[in-house]
Amino acid sequence: MFMSFISAIGTATPSGIFTQSTIAEFMIRAMQLDEDDARKIRVLFRASGIETRHSVIDDYGKRDQFTFYENTLALDPFPTTRRRVTLYQQHALSISLEAVHSCLGSRPEIKKESITHLLVVSCTGMYAPGLDIDLVKALGLPVSVQRTCINFMGCYAAFNALKLADAIVRSQPEAKVLIVCTELCTIHFQKENTEDNMLANALFADGSAAVLVEGTIQKGVQLQLERFYGELAFAGEHDMTWGIGDHGFEMRLSSYVPDIVRTGIRHLSRSLLSQLQLDLSDVHWYAIHPGGKRILEVIESELALTREHNHSAYEVLRKFGNMSSPTVLFVLQDVWNRLQAGDHNKRMLSFAFGPGLTLESMLLRIQHTA
Repeated sequence: MFMSFISAIGTATPSGIFTQSTIAEFMIRAMQLDEDDARKIRVLFRASGIETRHSVIDDYGKRDQFTFYENTLALDPFPTTRRRVTLYQQHALSISLEAVHSCLGSRPEIKKESITHLLVVSCTGMYAPGLDIDLVKALGLPVSVQRTCINFMGCYAAFNALKLADAIVRSQPEAKVLIVCTELCTIHFQKENTEDNMLANALFADGSAAVLVEGTIQKGVQLQLERFYGELAFAGEHDMTWGIGDHGFEMRLSSYVPDIVRTGIRHLSRSLLSQLQLDLSDVHWYAIHPGGKRILEVIESELALTREHNHSAYEVLRKFGNMSSPTVLFVLQDVWNRLQAGDHNKRMLSFAFGPGLTLESMLLRIQHTA
């Protein structure tokens, strides 16, 4: 029976890095908040578990002399969707290339002409010819490389790419599948004073991650893609949404999302692990998408995990915020860097969540060979 393995992971973020407190002051001005709401947003930002976030827009670190937003009190006229997607097109390729070079740099024996499939994931910008074609040109991949774009699925979309890569490699063991997840969430900042916007403005950031999936065992660390299981919780259908507006993409993100995750996470875990006659006692490592600090906390409560089990998720949240689809791959990379030879054959459980409300799970088996 053929197997598939994650054999390299690389990540990248824009050079612009801003503290939560700095971003909060920008938001207070841009959203024109009164004293009470300004206090609320400062508390929200401090309680987020995030220290810094990255963005392609330098304005979030400024008080004036903006370069993307207008230098008016309310930032009017507010940037149109067209202008925001143009900004995506200007920046998505460079950050994606950085992630790919980081990924393939750890496997110098891999020749770019050996890449057979390219899967590109994004929900924060689209254009055609798209990012996939730009990557083929910039990386010098074969013009015959098989390309697939996974668009507009949100924070769990990396799982869909990994499922597809797994299916490809199991059916074509010689395949080498390059996955690139790139999101520029901050280009879609919304200034209306709503709870949804406050939550989104406190969490989201920009980043890119690249993963190589292949069918052969290599020296060092690899993660075998062992099983997937996902389901929909329609009770949360309207609590997390992502739509296209006149002034950027608009997110609905209610405070009830962690409660919906809470009600489904045990069943999700059991449904995945039971496929291999396993339970949580057989899991040694966790790579959970940090959709927010409260989501991590409710999962710990429901599955009887410690904060240490979630160490990598908290670290990624603290340093980068929620970057949508690449975020769980940042977490996987952080776990990867902590693995030792004694972790060979141990199992890792991973979760991600997004619109639908979609609950995704993945079981990986650690390969650590000399």
